[in-house]
Amino acid sequence: MTEKEKKDIRTQGSAARAAYLGMMLAFALILGYAESLLPLSFAIPGIKLGLPNLAVLLVLYRSGTKNAFIIAVLRIALSGFLFGSLYSILYSLAGGLVSFLMMICMKKTGRFGISGVSLAGGVTHNIGQLAVAAFVVETGGLFYYLPPLLVAGVVTGLLNGIVAGQIQRRLAGRSTDDDRMGFML
Repeated sequence: MTEKEKKDIRTQGSAARAAYLGMMLAFALILGYAESLLPLSFAIPGIKLGLPNLAVLLVLYRSGTKNAFIIAVLRIALSGFLFGSLYSILYSLAGGLVSFLMMICMKKTGRFGISGVSLAGGVTHNIGQLAVAAFVVETGGLFYYLPPLLVAGVVTGLLNGIVAGQIQRRLAGRSTDDDRMGFML
């Protein structure tokens, strides 16, 4: 194989990876926008369904930690600029990074399935956001909201994990050129 052929294969892999990540980022942004349109109001501020985390979970399981981190950070930044504010970016980034670290740790143990990893992510996301909110407003009184936020994190994390698991199972039977290139597995 010539050097040009090797470079063409590497370029195709890079292009396929970029297309895949772009598609998953768009999926996350669409889910975030759809979530913002839902007329759900809870008695506790900050409770959301966490639908964009579906994309992060799928990338984490299909493409690895590095690619999932890229999707998580870009999704939070772009969603904040498109649908939120600088404060929403700050809160989401804090929750998202704490959540992402927990999901990586849980996945690496090999003891938890995608639903368990998602559940832990949902719970820790709420804890991270609450910690930043308490820091910003300079009061620990906000931790009064912790119990209902933990329950919401368990419920939404579990539901998102179930949905992600179903998507993962349906995709597992399909083999694409991208899978054979190795960047997704």
